[in-house]
Amino acid sequence: MATYMDVHTGMKGITKEELSAAHRADLAIEAEEGVHFKQAWADPEAGTVYCLSEAPSKEAVQRIHERAGHPADEIHPVPLMVS
Repeated sequence: MATYMDVHTGMKGITKEELSAAHRADLAIEAEEGVHFKQAWADPEAGTVYCLSEAPSKEAVQRIHERAGHPADEIHPVPLMVS
């Protein structure tokens, strides 16, 4: 499985509760595409949301986001990570 970081824009003013609800909506259906959303972050002032996932493809990530009602504007593979 590959790792992806996706970006959602236009979410100015998003609250922690709204971010949590969007993340839960993804989690509820992620298995149908073999995706696992690991974490989500938001910058309410900029209106940007970031999601980290493991998935078979970026298309699978987008299909889940679309079905959950918040398609990603960008999806980037993350081939290297350190912690």
